[in-house]
Amino acid sequence: MKRIVKNILTVLALTMVLTSCSSSDDTTEVTDELADITKFKEVSNDTHTIELYSHMTVEQGYNEIKLRIKDNATNAYVKDAEVSWMPLMHMTMMTHSCPNSAVEKTTPNGTLYEGYIVFQMPQNDTEYWDLKIDYTINGVAYTVTTTLDVPASLRRKVATFTGTDGVKYVVAYAEPHHPKVAVNDMIVGIFKMQDMMHFPVVDGYTLKIDPRMPSMGNHGSPNNVDALQLGSGDLYAGKMSLTMTGYWKINLQLLNSDGTVLKGEAISDTVTESSLYFDLEI
Repeated sequence: MKRIVKNILTVLALTMVLTSCSSSDDTTEVTDELADITKFKEVSNDTHTIELYSHMTVEQGYNEIKLRIKDNATNAYVKDAEVSWMPLMHMTMMTHSCPNSAVEKTTPNGTLYEGYIVFQMPQNDTEYWDLKIDYTINGVAYTVTTTLDVPASLRRKVATFTGTDGVKYVVAYAEPHHPKVAVNDMIVGIFKMQDMMHFPVVDGYTLKIDPRMPSMGNHGSPNNVDALQLGSGDLYAGKMSLTMTGYWKINLQLLNSDGTVLKGEAISDTVTESSLYFDLEI
């Protein structure tokens, strides 16, 4: 994940340097910033309009979300805000949040702020998600809240469960966005429910990865690598080998720092699938 972000930053920085040499028009910078992402929502208060962007459809599971803050009086985009957010699921009998990251600037001189949100459940006819965005500009605090459409994902990309240690966990598939027939770099988020409003990343765990094709004799694949954490507070990175097109079940086992299995089973002649898994089709 960090490597991907660094590559994006490098490309954006080079583009900004080249465009600054030829023009002072902000339009070129904005166009480059918005490459490969689409605005899916905007909401306004008396002072600003908040634009929300993503490069994929927002849905149940892990979502990378970017935002811009436009001054309604000048139509200029704010580059020096401090931003935080709080996603909330409004259920019939309760309200809860979900795993989510801090919101940070994409580039120092740009207008985009970014983070991720893991919606562990979809909306329905009576229950819905909203997003409260708090931000400060020049010492003045502002806030805005908007509802979000969060439909169910077509494939299983997130799992919520109680581990053998009695702790409730959320495990979410983050990358690759478009898996290929190859050994794919795989990014996964592993979180625990501290309380109804806080879902911090867990540190020092291991997620074992065992892709299988149920329609092809449940065969596996070589060169998979268990997902380990990149650093404290970070997501987890591993390798997922997909050897042919078709439907794959990504069987998983979650182990804590002591090597104790918290959820999931190893695949064998008698155990054909794990109770903890993602699935996908390529």
